Amino acid sequence: MSSDAQGHDRPAVDGNERSEWQRAYDAEPLRDADFTTISGVPVAPVYAGDDDGAEFPGRYPYTRGPYASMYRSKLWTMRQFAGFGTAEDTNRRFHQLLGAGGTGLSTAFDMPTLLARDSDHPLALGEVGRAGVAVDTLADMEILFRGVDLGTVTTSMTINSAAPTVLAMYVALADRNGVDRSRLGGTIQNDILKEYQAQNEYVFPPRPSLRLVTDTIRFCTAELPRWHPVSISGYHIREAGSTAAQELAFTLANGFAYVESALAVGLPVDSFAPRLSFFFNAHIDFFEEIAKYRAARRIWAHRMRERYGARDPRSLQLRFHTQTAGVSLTAQQSEVNIARVAIEALAGVLGGTQSLHTDAFDEALALPTEHAAQVALRTQQVIAHETGVANVADPLGGSYYVEALTDELERQAETVFRYLEDLGHGSMVDGVVRGIEQGWFQGEIAEASYELQTKLQQGRWVQVGVNAYTDGDHVGPPTLSISPEVEVRQLERLREVKASRSPAAVEAALRRIRHDAADPTVNIFPALLEAVSAYVTVGEITDALESVFGIHAEGAHA
Repeated sequence: MSSDAQGHDRPAVDGNERSEWQRAYDAEPLRDADFTTISGVPVAPVYAGDDDGAEFPGRYPYTRGPYASMYRSKLWTMRQFAGFGTAEDTNRRFHQLLGAGGTGLSTAFDMPTLLARDSDHPLALGEVGRAGVAVDTLADMEILFRGVDLGTVTTSMTINSAAPTVLAMYVALADRNGVDRSRLGGTIQNDILKEYQAQNEYVFPPRPSLRLVTDTIRFCTAELPRWHPVSISGYHIREAGSTAAQELAFTLANGFAYVESALAVGLPVDSFAPRLSFFFNAHIDFFEEIAKYRAARRIWAHRMRERYGARDPRSLQLRFHTQTAGVSLTAQQSEVNIARVAIEALAGVLGGTQSLHTDAFDEALALPTEHAAQVALRTQQVIAHETGVANVADPLGGSYYVEALTDELERQAETVFRYLEDLGHGSMVDGVVRGIEQGWFQGEIAEASYELQTKLQQGRWVQVGVNAYTDGDHVGPPTLSISPEVEVRQLERLREVKASRSPAAVEAALRRIRHDAADPTVNIFPALLEAVSAYVTVGEITDALESVFGIHAEGAHA
């Protein structure tokens, strides 16, 4: 046996290890593609040395990818973030994206919905439909996915505070459309811990919020075998200004906290861990990003097996969605963002992502136009079909530089894990919650963000078109504009739904939510499903939960 940089035992590559990979590779059907270079040179599915410690994709600890054949069998899912205005507006964009060759939907919600409030809430004024689609009731969900086969199209929904409520709407819609729950495939972000650390879209205190996530995991484990009940997200941690190492460490620490929370309610680890997924940023430092993804898979596999006792290979295989870095986009010379996005997307693919969203070049200015969204999708298609990078698994594996970066990022992450476990007296979930309550995560991200901004201002980090090569500035491209009429139409639909529903059913559903919320042994998700089916609004459900859980107010950071 040999050891990696963290001292974990790794099997030496004898003929057996290679033959096990070959057996798995042969069992996976391949795409109808020409696996050669553009000049006709055949390429192998993976390249590995014969020295002790060489690894193969689809083999523990999955540094080189979760599947033996990687993209030779199936390309990554190409998602484009869509959501603006009313449900009708976004439904049209969904169909445009699917018609252009997109293979999955990714839904953005407006700020009131993200904060679990209704469009008629006083704080929603002027924000309805602006940064995403407004969803107040099941009626909006019915329109949002009109004409979309929920049994075949996978859907990702980026929402956290209201995630259990919105997922309940999606399940209720599938039930009404006659789509069996076992066919529903997709992801709800539902990663509330990172909200306290980076994005600040929370309502309740951390522990009851963590309970809502855990209850959703319990429901999905029992009812939605193809659904990912939480997408543990480093994306927003990175967008808030963290380093790659902090993104890696904080994200995986949150993931381990969710695992411990689910174990605490009696779920066997291999019953839910296969459906946990991750969401990482693809930033502009090309090789560091690739190393980050490789380190994430290795850390997850080691800890899930050694600390939490997972045995199902799917529990050990970290699978993730990637989005190119919104924070790297510039309003200046916005067309240059096309190059940035292509490089970042390529890093995600070379790092082995299972799903990818490419930002539109105009997103630093406004929500994407249809043209910009199509360019972003075409960028993925060029990478997939013209570059040849999908022909070989982990093509940078074995690079001295990439391997050294992978080891170093793992080392830095392990330092963070030890700190949090000490803070939680051996418990990662307690350490993460205490870190949030003490402002530790927020402080670490703020310091990293300040250091990067200082480099930018001093010119030690060059950003093309911002602090260097600024002579190409010109008038920006046309941008998408959201009419104030959107808010008028949304408020009118909300009034109509409230007027047409059964008051008795609404009150009974809200009473059940308050009752179940007060009993920590009860899974609250079925109560949410009953409520949304009665057209109870997102905001009404939030108010009912708030009456039991209270609200969270962030304290001053040390």
